[in-house]
Amino acid sequence: MTFTDTISLSWRNIVGNKLRTAITVIIIALGIFALILIITAIKAASNSLTSSFSTMGANAFSLRYKDRNIRIGGGRHNNTSKVSKSSLKIKNSNTGKVITYEQAKAFKEQYLFPAKVSLALKGPSAVVVNNDQKKTNPDVNVLGGDENYLELNGYTIAYGRNFTPTDVETGRSICLLGNAVAEKLYPGKKERAIDKVVSVDHVPYRVIGVLEDKGSSAFFNTSKIVVTSYNNIRRLYSTSNTSFNVGIMVSDIKLMDVAIGEAKGTFRPIRKLDIKEDDNFYIDKSDSIAEALLTNLGFLEKGTIGIAFITLIGAAIGLMNIMLVAVNERTKEIGLIKALGGTKKDIRAQFLWESILISLMGAVAGIVAGILLGNVVALLLHTGFVVPWAWVIAGIFVCSFVGLAAGLYPAHKASKLDPIVALRYE
Repeated sequence: MTFTDTISLSWRNIVGNKLRTAITVIIIALGIFALILIITAIKAASNSLTSSFSTMGANAFSLRYKDRNIRIGGGRHNNTSKVSKSSLKIKNSNTGKVITYEQAKAFKEQYLFPAKVSLALKGPSAVVVNNDQKKTNPDVNVLGGDENYLELNGYTIAYGRNFTPTDVETGRSICLLGNAVAEKLYPGKKERAIDKVVSVDHVPYRVIGVLEDKGSSAFFNTSKIVVTSYNNIRRLYSTSNTSFNVGIMVSDIKLMDVAIGEAKGTFRPIRKLDIKEDDNFYIDKSDSIAEALLTNLGFLEKGTIGIAFITLIGAAIGLMNIMLVAVNERTKEIGLIKALGGTKKDIRAQFLWESILISLMGAVAGIVAGILLGNVVALLLHTGFVVPWAWVIAGIFVCSFVGLAAGLYPAHKASKLDPIVALRYE
């Protein structure tokens, strides 16, 4: 019996038992479906997170007064090591204190490394921006920056101009509109916003520029913003408990480690730290938020693999049981094949291929369904179509192994049947 004959006979037997095959395929497909669905959704979320939080370039970092400490599920990492009395004595006296205007300003003046420094201060969130005729929804964020803020955060100007150092120092009520805000107030003619006066949270601002749309995601809309100077934020709002964010961008990514070391050396005296004290500020690289969230998403991925593994074990047991039933049902057929010259090897190959083909059908069904439904998440997060190729290939190999393992014993049992006994079987 040739290989083609074996495959053809196996396929005819599969098609001839449609209900049994369909049930087995569904059981196998469920495990692969759960795996591919979650992996695809995680991949889509990862893409969205990367585009959301890596707003600065790979050659940029910032100084923060505390760690972001982003977690999913509320888990905590407890330090179980004992703290000595000597270490308690050198505890920072200003741990957790915000970076003040004076400290941020001093750093910008004293940081001599060849890099661009930007100071930023967060303003009010969820505000309404309006002109004489239109207004936005209450979902606009106000941000305060300086002349380097746009470059360090990946924004470019579509119309108008950037802030000058004089604009920043005086804290005048001038602003740059995000693309979505300008489109809402001046639909189809965003350039008309230049030199117009708009009301931002009931405060009049003169528009000096409109920003290009750099893309948004489900996590942060980068175009629903109004950017003014940090001194304007200080002048109009209470910022005593608000920390400045200090951004640094070097010209070459190879200089990052040196620039970070220089930044620490410059900022420690400004923060009044003794040589024995630890840093009471944090270096935050541009992709650190995405990395933190992706680490937490990894736990979900591991859990999904466990669920898929358990499901596939159940599917293998079910497939083996069905193949054993098939051996009993086709005992007379097996005897006839042996009487016509079929060998034990031919019988084993027929049942093994039948088991593998059923398993692969389940794999294909599960993979296709998982990718399609997983990309619903990608659609909601405004990312591109995602196909986790590595997991697709792994799923095919795993299902092939499941089919092979489930068919070994039934195939061996079928090949051992005595042809005379098999022919007389009723």
